[in-house]
Amino acid sequence: MSSTSAPGGQPLQPVRVIKPHQFDANTPQTPGMQRVAAVSRELAGSEGLWAGVTVVEPYIASGRHHHGTLETVIYVVSGRGKIRWWIDGSEFEEEVEPGDFIFVPPFVPHQEINPGDTPSQWVIVRNSQEPIIVNLDPPDTAQQEANKTTHGL
Repeated sequence: MSSTSAPGGQPLQPVRVIKPHQFDANTPQTPGMQRVAAVSRELAGSEGLWAGVTVVEPYIASGRHHHGTLETVIYVVSGRGKIRWWIDGSEFEEEVEPGDFIFVPPFVPHQEINPGDTPSQWVIVRNSQEPIIVNLDPPDTAQQEANKTTHGL
């Protein structure tokens, strides 16, 4: 059975495959990690989801940050690491390894940590196209300017 429209008459959109060489690094960054977009409005025509990949280099702790109103899901692809977060003045930390999923609720300050000697790769999915990254540590001037440019501020 074939259909050319979704319920409500909306035209069906094609499935999109985004190859790694097409990923977009023009997304807000946090010191200590590198994010690239893989599924976005620009790359895939996505309306409600954003997905990307981040690599946390060896012996690195990212800057503390949160994603505003966004919910974030992280899947650990490779390497071992830690996720650290803060709620009501208390600090929490849990080790993560390949196969683990992490759910980060809105506004929760957190930090990705790689205490090992090999890079750790994590897939990130958020419930919005808006690239909200609120870096909480003292900003690096170049990084702050790059984030302003990406956010259009």
